[in-house]
Amino acid sequence: MTWSEWAAAELDAIRARGQWRAPRDFDAAGPGGTLAPEGRTVVSFASNDYLGLTQHPVVVAAAHDALGRWGTGSGSARLIVGGRPIHSELEAELADWKQTPRAALFPTGFAANLGVLTSFGGPDTVIVSDELNHASIIDGARLSRARITVYPHRDMSALDAILAEHAHTKTIVVSDTVFSMDGDIAPIDGLVEQCQRRGALLVLDEAHAVLAPEPDLRAVDVLRVGTLSKTLGALGGFVAGSADFVDLLINRARSYIFTTASSPADTAAALAAVRLVRSEDGERLRARLRRNIDRIRPGHPSPIIPVVYGDEQRALDAAAALLDRGLLVPAIRPPTVPPGTARLRVAISAAHTDTHIEMLAAALAELAP
Repeated sequence: MTWSEWAAAELDAIRARGQWRAPRDFDAAGPGGTLAPEGRTVVSFASNDYLGLTQHPVVVAAAHDALGRWGTGSGSARLIVGGRPIHSELEAELADWKQTPRAALFPTGFAANLGVLTSFGGPDTVIVSDELNHASIIDGARLSRARITVYPHRDMSALDAILAEHAHTKTIVVSDTVFSMDGDIAPIDGLVEQCQRRGALLVLDEAHAVLAPEPDLRAVDVLRVGTLSKTLGALGGFVAGSADFVDLLINRARSYIFTTASSPADTAAALAAVRLVRSEDGERLRARLRRNIDRIRPGHPSPIIPVVYGDEQRALDAAAALLDRGLLVPAIRPPTVPPGTARLRVAISAAHTDTHIEMLAAALAELAP
């Protein structure tokens, strides 16, 4: 069999399982826009732009200013000549926001997780990971060559037993803080208590933590991983932690050393967005996001609201019915989620209007599992 024949057979197998996927262009500035290839007008409930900052005039203006000063690209890795003053300004702001001495920028949140786990993990290390952690954590753990142990979702008793078993081994506990497909919250206090008692390093991926209060992490060695592409409406990732931890990343993380620095425009946009998030405007946007979530699922802790159908075809049919109503809510199927848990993943934003939310609420009521 040639490689071309192998690729064709693999694609046929994906189609046969009903799991074929392809990107679609969405011509939009905000939740509303035109979806290819049909050209229909829809409102998206699929974006991670939780506060609508991709369209905020202050954020857009900051990107324009950076383009005028530095051009479109950084031209090199940070350790060569890719750094601009805006990169250091953003790192200082992120460190202050996350209450850590230092922060380091990465090209994406995915690259940040790869950098952390491959730099701190190794054959002499055990990485203990929540079973619903993001793919970037899974891949980072695999690339680290550490021994990997997975504990049942949010199960602190199981985590305690694993840490006790590896009491004399260098150990990393890694968890999302908000889980990307269920929208539920990690038991941060429990993770802190376990890591403090066992001397484990705690790695927290806060990519979706737009509404979560700042956790008290003073009792543990911790690295906080974040993204600039969701709440902050730009592109990139970062890691915040102690000076020694960040310096180790800068000198060891291949996904930091061997990649071009983030573009000045993305970096400037993210800096403006962090400052907005920390301002009264940010408080107002979070309050609006909270109200929008409560109108769909009262009290739900995050903007990610799963509507689980189980059967893949039922989830696909529900997504198609919503699209017919002008609402874009993609069906999420295996392998993104476990078999038997196909769902709609509804993502709420502060940019959604009252009319958008009313349309969604009425449609979901009609299509309830």
